Amino acid sequence: MSSSDFRTGREGEFTYRGHTLDELQEMSLEEVAELLPARQRRSIDRGLTEEKQKLLEEARERGEEETANDPIRTHLRDMPVLPAFVNKTFSVHNGQSFERVQVRPEMLGHYLGEFQLTRQSVEHGQAGIGATRSSKFVPLK
Repeated sequence: MSSSDFRTGREGEFTYRGHTLDELQEMSLEEVAELLPARQRRSIDRGLTEEKQKLLEEARERGEEETANDPIRTHLRDMPVLPAFVNKTFSVHNGQSFERVQVRPEMLGHYLGEFQLTRQSVEHGQAGIGATRSSKFVPLK
């Protein structure tokens, strides 16, 4: 996604491909899909699954203050971020636990899972008991 896809105007108002956030939220799902990148557009054109439709309805029904206190829990990491999700809090599952993700306007057109990493960085220690002979060698300097 290029930087020209979303900008802030002179007054700091967010726009996504020439449309303000209010305009995007008033559009139908099909109209929003036309603005999204190809992969997200294709997943919407093929039809949202029942679980994804439930998540979208729950996001539309709940207010911003409600989700801040009690985030919407989901395993749907492959759900595209839609205008109905903006300024709402989700708890996205990363394979081990649910982690909070506050959806901002800049996240439109991405997937929920992109903002919650599933892998942790590996920090190797020194070779221990049972290590092979060659890996036991630790230089002094």
